[in-house]
Amino acid sequence: MTTFHDVVEGIKSLSMDEKQEISILLQQYIREERRDQIYDNFQLAQVEEQKGELKFSSNINELKQLIEE
Repeated sequence: MTTFHDVVEGIKSLSMDEKQEISILLQQYIREERRDQIYDNFQLAQVEEQKGELKFSSNINELKQLIEE
């Protein structure tokens, strides 16, 4: 099994161009993963909204109370 340390050491031995390519790929993977998280949260919110579990308010004190629940 490859450890994080092994990966870091492997990256250190790459050329500058390869390191830049790894950096670009990581940024893309992180962006895609974050998009997936946002979409999953959106889907959960839709289900909660359909079940009537979401609460909305424009009153700041009520919003604070909802956050504390």
